[in-house]
Amino acid sequence: METNELSTCFVTNDVDACREFYQRYFSAEAIFDAGWYVNLRIAGDGPSIQFMQPQGNAQMFGGAGIMLNFNVQDVDAEHTRLTAAGLQTAMPLEDHSWGDRGFSIIDPIGNSVYIYSDRDPSDEFKQYYKG
Repeated sequence: METNELSTCFVTNDVDACREFYQRYFSAEAIFDAGWYVNLRIAGDGPSIQFMQPQGNAQMFGGAGIMLNFNVQDVDAEHTRLTAAGLQTAMPLEDHSWGDRGFSIIDPIGNSVYIYSDRDPSDEFKQYYKG
Protein backbone atom coordinates (compact mmCIF):
# COMPACT_ATOMS: atom_id res chain seq x y z
CA MET A 1 0.00 0.00 0.00
CA GLU A 2 1.29 3.45 -0.90
CA THR A 3 -0.02 5.88 1.69
CA ASN A 4 0.04 9.62 1.11
CA GLU A 5 -1.27 10.64 4.51
CA LEU A 6 -2.69 9.15 7.69
CA SER A 7 -5.21 11.10 9.72
CA THR A 8 -7.67 10.47 12.50
CA CYS A 9 -11.39 11.26 12.54
CA PHE A 10 -13.31 11.38 15.82
CA VAL A 11 -17.08 10.94 15.77
CA THR A 12 -18.48 13.34 18.36
CA ASN A 13 -21.32 15.74 19.08
CA ASP A 14 -18.68 18.29 20.15
CA VAL A 15 -17.36 19.24 16.70
CA ASP A 16 -17.57 22.98 17.44
CA ALA A 17 -15.62 22.70 20.71
CA CYS A 18 -12.94 20.57 19.04
CA ARG A 19 -12.62 22.97 16.10
CA GLU A 20 -12.17 25.92 18.45
CA PHE A 21 -9.71 24.07 20.70
CA TYR A 22 -7.35 23.00 17.91
CA GLN A 23 -7.61 26.31 16.09
CA ARG A 24 -6.92 28.29 19.25
CA TYR A 25 -4.14 26.23 20.78
CA PHE A 26 -2.53 24.38 17.84
CA SER A 27 -2.79 26.86 14.96
CA ALA A 28 -5.14 24.51 13.13
CA GLU A 29 -6.77 25.73 9.96
CA ALA A 30 -10.00 24.31 8.58
CA ILE A 31 -9.31 22.94 5.11
CA PHE A 32 -12.89 21.60 4.86
CA ASP A 33 -15.73 22.64 7.13
CA ALA A 34 -19.33 21.56 6.59
CA GLY A 35 -20.30 22.33 10.19
CA TRP A 36 -21.06 18.70 11.07
CA TYR A 37 -17.67 17.62 9.71
CA VAL A 38 -14.40 19.54 9.90
CA ASN A 39 -10.96 18.67 8.58
CA LEU A 40 -8.26 20.65 10.40
CA ARG A 41 -4.67 21.02 9.22
CA ILE A 42 -2.29 21.59 12.14
CA ALA A 43 0.13 24.53 11.86
CA GLY A 44 0.18 25.22 8.13
CA ASP A 45 1.41 22.05 6.44
CA GLY A 46 1.26 19.70 9.42
CA PRO A 47 -0.90 16.62 9.90
CA SER A 48 -4.67 16.77 9.77
CA ILE A 49 -7.33 15.72 12.23
CA GLN A 50 -11.06 15.44 11.63
CA PHE A 51 -14.16 15.67 13.80
CA MET A 52 -17.58 14.52 12.64
CA GLN A 53 -21.04 14.44 14.15
CA PRO A 54 -22.51 10.93 14.05
CA GLN A 55 -23.91 9.97 10.67
CA GLY A 56 -26.01 6.89 10.03
CA ASN A 57 -24.76 4.02 12.18
CA ALA A 58 -21.42 5.63 13.05
CA GLN A 59 -20.31 4.80 16.56
CA MET A 60 -19.67 7.73 18.89
CA PHE A 61 -16.12 8.16 20.14
CA GLY A 62 -15.85 7.34 23.86
CA GLY A 63 -12.82 9.50 24.68
CA ALA A 64 -10.81 6.88 26.54
CA GLY A 65 -7.52 5.40 25.53
CA ILE A 66 -6.48 7.86 22.82
CA MET A 67 -3.28 9.89 23.01
CA LEU A 68 -2.35 12.38 20.30
CA ASN A 69 1.41 13.00 20.27
CA PHE A 70 2.86 16.31 19.09
CA ASN A 71 6.65 16.32 18.67
CA VAL A 72 7.68 19.98 18.88
CA GLN A 73 10.93 21.92 18.66
CA ASP A 74 10.68 23.52 22.12
CA VAL A 75 8.44 21.75 24.62
CA ASP A 76 9.22 24.24 27.38
CA ALA A 77 7.97 27.13 25.23
CA GLU A 78 4.79 25.20 24.36
CA HIS A 79 4.19 24.41 28.02
CA THR A 80 4.58 28.08 28.93
CA ARG A 81 2.29 29.17 26.07
CA LEU A 82 -0.50 26.69 26.79
CA THR A 83 -0.53 27.04 30.57
CA ALA A 84 -0.45 30.85 30.23
CA ALA A 85 -3.53 30.47 28.01
CA GLY A 86 -5.29 28.74 30.91
CA LEU A 87 -4.98 25.06 29.99
CA GLN A 88 -4.39 22.64 32.85
CA THR A 89 -1.85 19.88 32.45
CA ALA A 90 -2.97 16.29 32.91
CA MET A 91 0.65 15.20 33.19
CA PRO A 92 3.31 17.68 34.33
CA LEU A 93 6.25 18.79 32.22
CA GLU A 94 9.12 16.44 32.96
CA ASP A 95 12.06 14.56 31.48
CA HIS A 96 11.45 10.90 30.65
CA SER A 97 14.18 8.30 30.59
CA TRP A 98 12.81 6.75 27.37
CA GLY A 99 14.04 9.81 25.46
CA ASP A 100 11.80 12.83 25.65
CA ARG A 101 10.66 15.77 27.75
CA GLY A 102 6.93 16.28 27.70
CA PHE A 103 3.57 17.03 29.27
CA SER A 104 -0.06 16.40 28.41
CA ILE A 105 -3.37 18.22 28.34
CA ILE A 106 -6.88 16.95 27.64
CA ASP A 107 -8.91 18.09 24.63
CA PRO A 108 -12.70 18.76 24.73
CA ILE A 109 -13.64 15.13 24.01
CA GLY A 110 -11.19 13.47 26.38
CA ASN A 111 -8.17 12.82 24.16
CA SER A 112 -4.86 13.08 25.92
CA VAL A 113 -2.67 15.50 23.94
CA TYR A 114 0.97 14.73 24.65
CA ILE A 115 3.44 17.46 23.68
CA TYR A 116 7.12 16.60 23.76
CA SER A 117 10.62 17.25 22.48
CA ASP A 118 13.18 14.50 21.91
CA ARG A 119 16.00 13.99 24.39
CA ASP A 120 18.76 11.39 24.63
CA PRO A 121 17.37 8.24 26.25
CA SER A 122 18.95 6.74 29.34
CA ASP A 123 21.20 3.71 28.91
CA GLU A 124 18.30 1.55 30.05
CA PHE A 125 16.19 2.61 27.03
CA LYS A 126 18.86 2.96 24.32
CA GLN A 127 18.61 -0.78 23.60
CA TYR A 128 15.02 -0.38 22.40
CA TYR A 129 15.75 2.15 19.65
CA LYS A 130 16.03 0.61 16.19
CA GLY A 131 18.17 2.14 13.45
